[in-house]
Amino acid sequence: MSKLKWSDWRFQYLPAMLVYFALSGVSAFSQVGDSAKADPAALVNPIIGTTNGGNDYPGATLPLGMLAWSPEEPRNHPRLQVQGVPGSMRDDRGRPAAPGGYEYSSNRISGFSLTHLMGTGCAGASGDIPFMPYVGEITSSPADDTGAERYGSTFSHDNETAKAGYYKVKLDDGVLAELTTTLRTGSGRFTYPEGKPAVMLVRTANSETGSTDARIHIDSKTRTISGSVTSGNFCGYIGTADRRSYYTLYFVAHFDTDFSGAGTWQDATVRPATFDARGGTTYGTKGFVPPGKGSGGWVTLDTSRSTSVGVRVGISYVSEQNAEANLRAENPEGTAFDAVREKAHAAWNEMLNRVQIEGGTHDERIVFYTALYHALMGENLYSDADGRYLGMDGQVHKLVAPQKAQYSTFSGWDVYRSQLQLLTLLAPDVASDEAQSLLNQADQNGGEWDRWTHNSGITHVMNGDPAAPAIADILAFGGNNFDAKAAYRSLLKAATVPTAHDLSKEGCEVECVGQRPSLDKWLSLHYIPVGANAWGPAADTLEDVTADFAVSELARRMGDDATRKQFLVRAQYWKNIFNPQATPEGGYIQNRNADGSWPKFDPASDEGFVEGSAAQYLWMVPFNEKGLFTMMGGENKASQRLNTFFYNPDGSLAVTESGALHAELNNEPSIETPWLFDFLGQPWKTQEAVRKVLNSIWTNSPKGMPGNDDLGEMSSWYVWSAIGMYPEIPGRAELILGSPLFSEILIHRPNRDIIVKASGADTNSPYVRSMKINGELSTKTWLPESFVERGGTIEFELSASPDKSWGIRAEDVPPSFEP
Repeated sequence: MSKLKWSDWRFQYLPAMLVYFALSGVSAFSQVGDSAKADPAALVNPIIGTTNGGNDYPGATLPLGMLAWSPEEPRNHPRLQVQGVPGSMRDDRGRPAAPGGYEYSSNRISGFSLTHLMGTGCAGASGDIPFMPYVGEITSSPADDTGAERYGSTFSHDNETAKAGYYKVKLDDGVLAELTTTLRTGSGRFTYPEGKPAVMLVRTANSETGSTDARIHIDSKTRTISGSVTSGNFCGYIGTADRRSYYTLYFVAHFDTDFSGAGTWQDATVRPATFDARGGTTYGTKGFVPPGKGSGGWVTLDTSRSTSVGVRVGISYVSEQNAEANLRAENPEGTAFDAVREKAHAAWNEMLNRVQIEGGTHDERIVFYTALYHALMGENLYSDADGRYLGMDGQVHKLVAPQKAQYSTFSGWDVYRSQLQLLTLLAPDVASDEAQSLLNQADQNGGEWDRWTHNSGITHVMNGDPAAPAIADILAFGGNNFDAKAAYRSLLKAATVPTAHDLSKEGCEVECVGQRPSLDKWLSLHYIPVGANAWGPAADTLEDVTADFAVSELARRMGDDATRKQFLVRAQYWKNIFNPQATPEGGYIQNRNADGSWPKFDPASDEGFVEGSAAQYLWMVPFNEKGLFTMMGGENKASQRLNTFFYNPDGSLAVTESGALHAELNNEPSIETPWLFDFLGQPWKTQEAVRKVLNSIWTNSPKGMPGNDDLGEMSSWYVWSAIGMYPEIPGRAELILGSPLFSEILIHRPNRDIIVKASGADTNSPYVRSMKINGELSTKTWLPESFVERGGTIEFELSASPDKSWGIRAEDVPPSFEP
C-alpha cells in the first residue's frame, strides 16, 4: 500500500506492519483546510465504550498491535447471594469487571496486563501477565487475593488519563503508573511514594479467566523478570468446548532499578527469597479463576536514588528468546519512556490522518476519531519481528512473501459487516495480510475456517460461516495481495463437502465446532431445520445465504461463472424459511421443521435466532432486498412494515431499546436496516434514522457506544455512517448513501483519494437536497464499485428538512442480486 518514504527512526522503530501504514504518495496534510494541521490522535478518548456494555479498554496500544497494556479490574461485588436461594453466596472473585478487563464503574485495579481484546461480549480474552505496583510487604499469597482486596488499589477517574498510545493513573496507594507501547513491547514508568516499600507484583498465572500453566524467573543480577503463561478459555464459562488452553505467551521485562529483594508464590504458599515458580490457576468448574490457585513473583525495588522506576517488556507467542528479540528490535536498552510515547502518538496519527475531517462539533470530532481508533484495534499482530509465529497446528511458521505480518483474533460474525471493509479502504496491504492470515489459519486447521479465532486457537463462537464474506469483502475493497485463488478453492470446498465437525453437535449452541454446521441438511433441504446442530436454525440459514452469496462473488472474481451461478442460486435459499402466513400482518423469516411444517411463531421471540428477534432478522438479506420486498407482498407493504419497525406509534424513531419488534442499533443483526429505506425509494428516512443513531447513542462519554464494540465492528459502523455511506452488500464494494456529518472529509487511499464535501452539514441537517459525483448531478442513492476502485469526489447539499423528491426513482435505488 505505501510507498511514502518515512524517516529513518520510523523504519527502525516500527518494523514490518507500520512501515506500510504510511500514506501512499500523498501528504497527510495536503488538502483539508485547517484540519490538515490537526492532531487527530489528541482527539481520541479511549474512555468511550468502557461501560454500558461497550467492553473496550482504555490502555496503551498501537494500531492492530500485539501488546496492549491496560488495567485489569475485579468485580466490584466479589461475593453475591444467588438469586432466589436464601443464605447462599456466589463467589465471583475470579471474574473480571468486564470483558476487556476494565469497567468504568469499577474503582479497583488488580494489575496492568500486557494483552487485551476490545469490545468482546465474552470474557476470557487475553488479559495476560498483569504487573501490579504495590506499596507494602508481601505477607500472604496473592493467589488468595483474587478480588485484589489486599494487593490491588482503588483509584479515582479524576486521577486517570487515557490517550492514543498512552495511559496514566495515580493509584490511591500513592503510585503513579504510566504505560506506552510499541507493536510488540511496552514501556512502563512507575513512580512510588517516597520512603515506602516499592514492590512490583507479576501475577503470571492470572490471565483474564485463568491459565493451565505459568512460569516466572527473577534474575536480580540483570534486573530482569521473565516467564510465560499458557491460557485460552475464550467464552469457556459458557460451555466446555472452549474451556481449554491454546496459546502460550512469553515475556521478558527489564527494569532500570536494582532489586533489593524478591520472592514467589505457588497457590497459597508464599516463598520469600526465591526466584522461580510455576503453576496455573486452572479454569475452575465454571470457567473462572478459583481462589487460592496460581503462581507469580515479586521484586522489591531500590528507590533510594529515584522513586521513578522504568520497565521495558517484550512479548512473543513463539518463545522467550523471541520476546527478548522483539524488545531489542523495537525498544532497546536506553530507549526513553517519553520517546516511545511520542512515537506511539505519531504512529496513531499516521493511521488516523487517513481520514481527515472538517466541521462538526468538538464532541463529534472526538467521537469520530475515537470510533476510527477503536476500528483499528480489532485484529492483533501475531508474528514476531523475525517473521515467526505459532500456527493453529501448534507449529512455528515463518512468513512467506509477499505477506509481511500474521494477524490473529478475528471475530468473523461481527467484522465481516463493515470493519474489514473500512480497514481495507484505508490500508489494503494490511487487509491483504489479514486475508492471508485467515487462509494460513485454515490451512493449519485441516482446511476448516473458524468463525472466531483467538491467538492460535479456534473457538467456534457465534454462528454461520463468516469466512467467505470476510475474504470477499477484502478483495472487493482492494486488498488483493494474497493467495486469493487458494482461499477461494478452500472456501468452495468448505461450502460443498461436509466435515465431521459440520455433522457434530459438539459446542452447540454458542460454540458449534463446524465451519458450516449442518451442511448436510443445507445441501439436502436447502435450509437449516429445527433440531439441527445450530445456535439458531433460522439465523444460521440467513448467515449461510450471505456466505453463499460471498462465494458467488469470489467465483465471479476468479472467472468461474458456473460456480458463480450455482452459489447465487444457493444464496436465495432464505426464501425457503419465509412463511408468508406467519402472522396476520404478513410473512416472516422463521424456523422451519425438517418435514417442511412451521412451528408456533412469535415475531418478538428470539427462538431460532441469535442475539435478536424474528422481527429484527426479517431484513437480513442485504444482497437481495428487492427479492425480500417481493416476498413481503411488494414495496408498499415492505415500506409499511419497515416504517413500523423504525417508528414508534407517536412518530418518534425507534433505534434502540424500543422492544423486540423494533430496530436495535446496538447489535449486529439490526445495523444494516436503516439503509433499507434507500432500497425503497425513501432515502430521507435512511438519512434521518442514521443521524438519529449518531446523535443519540454515540456520545463523548464512557457509555457513549451502544453495546459490545466487537473488535471494532460497531465503531466501524459509526465511521462509515458519519462519512455518509455504508458497505451494505457483503462481498461487494457498492456504498449505500446516507449523509455526511462533517462539511469535508478526505479519505487517503493509495493513488485514489475519496473526497466528500457537504454544504450545509450540521448536527441536525441530515437531509440531502442534491448531490454531485465527480461534478455531475446524481440522484442515485448508492455509489458503484468503480468509485471505491478509482476514487473521486462526492458533493452533497444538506438541509434540516427532508427533500422527498430526491433519490426516489426506480433507477436511483441500490442494486439487488438474484439469478
